[in-house]
Amino acid sequence: MVERTLAIIKPDAVNKRVIGDVIRRYEAAGLNPIAIKMMHLSESIAEGFYAVHRARPFFHDLTTFMSSGPSVVLVLEGENAIQANRELMGATDPQKAEAGTIRAAHGASIEANAVHGSDSPETANFEIGYFFPSMDLQAGH
Repeated sequence: MVERTLAIIKPDAVNKRVIGDVIRRYEAAGLNPIAIKMMHLSESIAEGFYAVHRARPFFHDLTTFMSSGPSVVLVLEGENAIQANRELMGATDPQKAEAGTIRAAHGASIEANAVHGSDSPETANFEIGYFFPSMDLQAGH
């Protein structure tokens, strides 16, 4: 099933200048970038995006990190895009990520782990709408 997912190339990966490699990996995996923008998230935008984690102990560190520099925000489309991207990203902890995954290649820590990806269709719809509010969320349109 063709679907869409949100991906973010986080500030650590942008700072390392690996944007091109990450996008190349998406495309090689059959995930087509159909919307893309570079933006420096304000702390309030990061807090709104990660609001589901507000009560978690890592919330402040996460939102501070995500607002520490520019990120590249993308909508990816492809067959089973959400699961395909999750597999391509690798484990949240880069030390536990399988070889060949984005986080194994470019992540430094659980926080500075290079990329974000939606974890479910519901999350993808919220996340795509958060950064691309005028986008038609139906795949293939």
